[in-house]
Amino acid sequence: MEILKNYLHLGAKEPFCVLHASDTHISYADSRETERKLELSARRKKDMPYAEANLAFLKEKSLNEQRTIIYTGDLIDFVSELNYEKAEEFANSVDIFMSAGNHEFSHYLGEAKEDAAYRNRTLPRVQKIFKNDIRCSSRIIGGVNFVAIDNSYYLFEQEQLDFLKKEAKKEYPIILCVHVPLYTREFYDFVIGNDGYPAYLMSVPEELMQNYTQHRYEQQKQDEITRDAFDFIVNCKNIRAILSGHLHDDFEGKVNDNLYQITTGKNTVREIYID
Repeated sequence: MEILKNYLHLGAKEPFCVLHASDTHISYADSRETERKLELSARRKKDMPYAEANLAFLKEKSLNEQRTIIYTGDLIDFVSELNYEKAEEFANSVDIFMSAGNHEFSHYLGEAKEDAAYRNRTLPRVQKIFKNDIRCSSRIIGGVNFVAIDNSYYLFEQEQLDFLKKEAKKEYPIILCVHVPLYTREFYDFVIGNDGYPAYLMSVPEELMQNYTQHRYEQQKQDEITRDAFDFIVNCKNIRAILSGHLHDDFEGKVNDNLYQITTGKNTVREIYID
């Protein structure tokens, strides 16, 4: 894995370092699964050939350096018993703070509309793997409040926004941990330039989604709660940084003068130094 370093000056009680990783996409399946799932596993292992090695590297680095892992989703590529077991073995061996990605709940990639009902079919089982609530939780490390919100379907829900507002009232700088990065024009242009449409960002303005297919437009258009969440995030002085994934590329930039956003790719681990 490539190691990148970032430095965030947030007014922490004392300097510390966390590891940020995302989108490993482990793709295990065994005889407990259907033939279709075994075929999916074989195909996805070809697409993500370094997943197993990347997870082993991340585990070794975390243990050797005694670093907390901030993980922003898609550790699991699809639902399978062996994926659950491998993820649980990993989560039990390291100190990990997790926000969910869309693949954590995916049965077969792209076979169904991903919505709350779809997610909730496997949410209880996935949640058992991790110690924190993977949809909405917080953890204070070194005087900095890490807040994990599952926005992996490009949306915030009201209870998540309420939770974030409550956390923002505390006297700590916040690092928001989400799967899907927030829209900025700079980020939008970067993604479009590399991959074409769509941008796969949260809260892309309507006028910039005109070339999306109908499926992608319906998938990624923001609702009123998500619009309110975006506005709150960019205007909240206590939210100082965003860690995200989803795009499998590395990118850094400012959402505004007060808010920095770091997206970590699938073959990268970041050392985030905070003071």
